[in-house]
Amino acid sequence: MDVTPCHCQSGEAFSVCCEPFLGGTVTPQSAEQLMRSRYSAFVVCDQSYLLATWHPKTRPSRVRFDAQQRWLGLSIRSTEDGSEEDQWGTVEFVARFKIAGKGHRLHEVSRFENLDGRWYYLDGKHL
Repeated sequence: MDVTPCHCQSGEAFSVCCEPFLGGTVTPQSAEQLMRSRYSAFVVCDQSYLLATWHPKTRPSRVRFDAQQRWLGLSIRSTEDGSEEDQWGTVEFVARFKIAGKGHRLHEVSRFENLDGRWYYLDGKHL
């Protein structure tokens, strides 16, 4: 069994944390699970997963990746609502990355909507 740590820094192995979501075998059951899996999708440049989990009202036609960008870590600051029973949820996070050796931080409060039992990323506010 692969014990490679998950990119989302949940403390679980990638094979049991985000990989099943990216592979389509299961769907995230909370806004936080979707947030974590989308972070992992950015790390592995999985455009199809990112587009499939983006809300139809705000989904772009494609996702651009920077070949020089290296994701360094994810920290979940807070969550509000976003459980299986909720229709809406928010996740505040900080994602660290480097581009051409220079460090950056993406600090955002993301909004998620549960449509027919499936979570989607709606939009985010940069802090």
